Amino acid sequence: MEIIVTKIAENELVKLQEIGRKTFAETFSENNTEECMAEYLEISFSTEKLTVELNDGNSEFYFAKLDNEVIGYLKLNKGSSQTEIKGENALEIERIYVTKDFHGKKVGQILYNKAIEIAKEKEVDYVWLGVWENNSRAIGFYKKNGFVEFDKHIFRFGNEDQTDIMMKLNLKN
Repeated sequence: MEIIVTKIAENELVKLQEIGRKTFAETFSENNTEECMAEYLEISFSTEKLTVELNDGNSEFYFAKLDNEVIGYLKLNKGSSQTEIKGENALEIERIYVTKDFHGKKVGQILYNKAIEIAKEKEVDYVWLGVWENNSRAIGFYKKNGFVEFDKHIFRFGNEDQTDIMMKLNLKN
């Protein structure tokens, strides 16, 4: 099973929409209302929003592919494109999502490794992210990779406020 990680081009926007909606729904549908889920998927993965994000020089997207099929993706932000902390020399992992069929098969780790490789190339001081407090699988994954909790923030999901745990990994000693 050879998984290839490739940078997403603008002409792959539809594939990004599909994998984004699919993986987000698979990950969070059972814990959220249909209305909140539908609204979030519509707004967050709209053609307009993704076009802007793909053309943002401070954001990068990568697909994980197996036999040319997209099975996961990664989104990174630097500078003013970071969602929360606008750390001068930081990199945000905004999204690492993998289709349910490939959970536990190291795809998330491959995407994560790509994120850390890019962070080191960019010589950032630390990598940070926000993860939903009820997503124990993701929290465990990041802790295993050396991330520590440092704060919390509210994530607006539809008409609900949810708490994200902020985690970071220092790359400079």
